[in-house]
Order: sequence, then C-alpha cells, then structure tokens
Amino acid sequence: MPDTAIAEAPAKAATTGGNILQVRNLEAWYGESHILHGINFDVNAGEVVTLLGRNGAGKTTTLKSIMGIIGKRAGSIRFNNEEIIRATSDRIARMGIAFCPEERGIFASLDVRENLLLPPIVRAGGLSLDQIFELFPNLKERLSSQGTKLSGGEQQMLAIARILRTGASFLMLDEPTEGLAPVIIQQIGHTIARLKKEGFTILLVEQNFRFASTVADRYYVVEHGKIIDGFSNAELAANMDKLHAYLGV
Repeated sequence: MPDTAIAEAPAKAATTGGNILQVRNLEAWYGESHILHGINFDVNAGEVVTLLGRNGAGKTTTLKSIMGIIGKRAGSIRFNNEEIIRATSDRIARMGIAFCPEERGIFASLDVRENLLLPPIVRAGGLSLDQIFELFPNLKERLSSQGTKLSGGEQQMLAIARILRTGASFLMLDEPTEGLAPVIIQQIGHTIARLKKEGFTILLVEQNFRFASTVADRYYVVEHGKIIDGFSNAELAANMDKLHAYLGV
C-alpha cells in the first residue's frame, strides 16, 4: 500500500476480488482434544469475512490454525494459491498474514512506542507511524504510557496498530470489540471500514453480529468445529431468525 494511504454451507462469493484464502477439510487438535472437524470456507481479496458462533465453537482455533500456531493440524490451507498447512508461523507472517489475538498481547513493561515498534517489518507496504496515528490519534497522545496504563479500548487500538506496521495485507482480528465501550466499538468499526477501503483483507471473529453487520461482506457460522451456514451481508435480514437460533441471542 502506498505511503499516502494509510463446503458444508459456503457463503456466496463476493465480487470484491479474486480468491485469496481457501480452507478445506481443516482439522485441529489441542493435545488429544479434537477441536476442528473439517472446516471449509473461502475469503476473497479486499473483503471482510466474519466467523460467527458461540464460545468454544472453534472460531479462534480456526484463526490460530491459519497462522500456524496450532501444533496439530490436517487438511488444506491455501493462501495466494500456496499451500501453508505445514508452514511455520514466521513463514506465514512473511507471506502477509497477521493475527491480532483476543487477549491483545500488549507488553505491560513497554510503553506505547516500544509496543508499536516491537514487531518486525516482514513485507513492504506497512503503515508508517504517522499513518497509524491518523487512524488512532489516541495512541499518539499516549506514546510514553506503559501498557498497563492503557484502557481496554486503547490496548485494542495498539494491538491492531502494531500489526499494521508489519506490511501484512491479510488481517485476522479475534473479538476486537470484546469488553469495549460503544464509542470505542464504533471507532474500531470505522477503522475496519477504512482498512478495507485501503485494500486490506480482513478475517474477523465476532460474537457481536450487530457490530459485524456494520463491517462484514459475508458471514460463516461455526458450530462444534464445523461451518454450518454462510450468507452475504445482503442476506443478513433474511437469516436473522436462524442467527438467533445459532448464537442463542
């Protein structure tokens, strides 16, 4: 990006761009616990895709499996037509995939600037600090603040900002609105919309489908380690009754 910019029930393909990620028959284990049971879905370039589901459905495990931080996986994960199911997490990062975990991973002993500069730049095209501060002006004001001094919203902004420096163009965000005030959730939504406009592709895990509906192009519903349904944002209203049943809301 230029410096001036900052198979169970597959959803219909978006018209945003060509297929960038294909996940087929993905299985994953934590030790002896079998978590994913044949996940199938696609993500097209330049779109926002949301994985919806209850706690424990396998959404986070899916992101971690794509990132290569689950020890035991099987199936196929293709990114830009390259198979990465056996790739190490550092190799996957250098291909342009970044993962922002739910727990945010802010280093309490480091200040905001140090947290921002910690991850290495793995590809050209990452955002500069000025571009990051345009997205998150709060961070510029808190540069010398320790990680422990930040609010939950500021920590989430920092966690997202940190991966934008790396040059990754495919972002995986795990529950970015969890526990945040409505005004911060709105800011996160504006940020996701801005990043999409700038050409980023985003795979989002969310339980809050009301928030997801403001940013997502398509949805997949995960239950018991499988994709059980999928639909586009245009089909959201027609699927609300099913969503209430799936998510128990």
